[in-house]
Amino acid sequence: MGFSEEYMKWLEYHKKQRTGERLDRLERGHRHGEQMFVERVWWPIFGHLDDLHPEYEVADWRGRPYFVDFVWKPGQMKFAIEVKGYGPHVQNTDRTRYRQELNRETYLQIAGYRVISVPYDDLESAPELTISLLKALLTPSLLKHVSEGSHQFTRIERDILRIAGRMNGFLRPVDVVHELGVDPHTVKKYIGILCEKDKLKPLLTQGRKRICRYELIPSFMDIEFW
Repeated sequence: MGFSEEYMKWLEYHKKQRTGERLDRLERGHRHGEQMFVERVWWPIFGHLDDLHPEYEVADWRGRPYFVDFVWKPGQMKFAIEVKGYGPHVQNTDRTRYRQELNRETYLQIAGYRVISVPYDDLESAPELTISLLKALLTPSLLKHVSEGSHQFTRIERDILRIAGRMNGFLRPVDVVHELGVDPHTVKKYIGILCEKDKLKPLLTQGRKRICRYELIPSFMDIEFW
């Protein structure tokens, strides 16, 4: 499933979980900048939207509700991500609002969130820079998340994925049989498991209905077995 389908499915899921002001805020607050972040930065890094929550409600230091553009919560870790345009955040036309925003960011840190500010202009002109910076920031947390056993592959699954990586992302079961010396039925079983885990995608041979190859679906989480 491609980005557009996954994005709409993800957004509709979060809308169905909300009512009242929380739903209204999602419909009003998740706009062009937030959509660009998901499409141009988050999706290229991860290839999925798991654990990413749009317009996430938290309480500020006064106990008042505040909505963060995104909160990412894999396991025990919490990241607050804000997409910031130049006008409302830099031009101090409303100094009280600007001061409150800075205080909220400090309070989020106190509440255990890592706060990430993403420039709106970079999403339009240089998303590669944002991707590079986020990868550098998130890698230690992802490695910790993996080491806690929340996203595991068996040894043979890792070996199969490494073979697919060496073959430019395209894999034939016979290649695995030859490389690992494993029974074809065992190879078929574990390739099926990797398809269920959305790491491999079956490819039909042109003009035929038989599946002879599989395509690797890469993501940033691949750091755990590369």
